[in-house]
Amino acid sequence: MPWKLEEAKQKFSELIDAVVEEPQLIYDRNQLVAAVVKADVFQEFLLWQQQRQKPSLADAFTELRGICAEENYHLEVPPRHDRSNPFVESSHDQYL
Repeated sequence: MPWKLEEAKQKFSELIDAVVEEPQLIYDRNQLVAAVVKADVFQEFLLWQQQRQKPSLADAFTELRGICAEENYHLEVPPRHDRSNPFVESSHDQYL
């Protein structure tokens, strides 16, 4: 059953009782603003969303840092050395 926002506020307990039968949709000025569903349906949605999420590169680095900390491992980073870039050198020579 669709509910208008004001009606949903006034009859909140009825709205909650109706959720047992089906999700309740709440509209404000003919625009859907909320859906009230049973808690177990929402938990299923959260589980589905979590399973569907792919870890980001930042997540992978965070996990790697944690593993390194647990293993007391320190990554040795060699000093940086500039190397020649023929493209830059040749274009620089043209403008001299």
